[in-house]
Amino acid sequence: MKKSDIRTFGIVGGDKRQLFLARAISDSCCDVLLGGFDKLAGTQEQTFTDVKTAIFESDAVIFPLPSVRTDRSINTPFSDRTVILDTEETTELMRKPVFVSMRDRFIKAYPELKDAHIFDYAAKEEFAILNALPTAEGALECAMSNFEGTISGSKCLIVGFGRIGKLLAKILSSLNADVTVCARKESDFAYITAFGYKSRDTRKLKSVRGYDIVFNTVPSMIFDKGLLMNTDRNTLIIDLASAPGGVDFESAHRYRLDAVRALSLPGKCAPKTAGEIIKTTIFNIIKEVYR
Repeated sequence: MKKSDIRTFGIVGGDKRQLFLARAISDSCCDVLLGGFDKLAGTQEQTFTDVKTAIFESDAVIFPLPSVRTDRSINTPFSDRTVILDTEETTELMRKPVFVSMRDRFIKAYPELKDAHIFDYAAKEEFAILNALPTAEGALECAMSNFEGTISGSKCLIVGFGRIGKLLAKILSSLNADVTVCARKESDFAYITAFGYKSRDTRKLKSVRGYDIVFNTVPSMIFDKGLLMNTDRNTLIIDLASAPGGVDFESAHRYRLDAVRALSLPGKCAPKTAGEIIKTTIFNIIKEVYR
């Protein structure tokens, strides 16, 4: 297959991100068939169809983020139907490029597709980098909605100095927040100091005192029962980490801490940008693989 052979994309399932993804692909002069959007059929200027048609009449198929639920069903929030791929559909998917998120989970749900041409767009580095900004902005929106004070002048703790942590620290600092960053690596401590933030060692984090807002970006249990017991009760905790997350929400509730699980922020806060990021990443994969 050549890049020019992919003229029609089937988008199966998803949220607002996939609607903007469809628009972005259409703007690139390709046709799009949307399957699994029963609730929206006839409401927008897009081609809605059933899942089988979207799979069979397309040259490439895109599944959402996340692609599958724990019961093997496709993630279709805009449909009341439970969509589980049948044998005809998986056989058809063997014949064309398939783009998913969390490839291992998708293959576990449909092992018959283990030899298919399946590409994990969410695992690409450019996807993670581009998604960091809408995630950071979404975290700020979450803080502004749940914190009763102003961001300016607030004392904020960011746990983790990866892509999201770096951007979030910059945004909070630009709003005149007092920013402290928890990290582990010496190189991160050097950058934190160079940017003018305060620093703490995550490995030595035994208590969280004197902060208005805490943002966790580390996907491991940092805020366990022990740490939450030593956290100020008026501190807002926002967990941005992907599963399994970094906050023991059951303990947080028990100790009457205000803790918020903020997942999939690009899709909730910036679906247009998130959809365009998916499109850019998938088109880059096509350019690399199908020259």
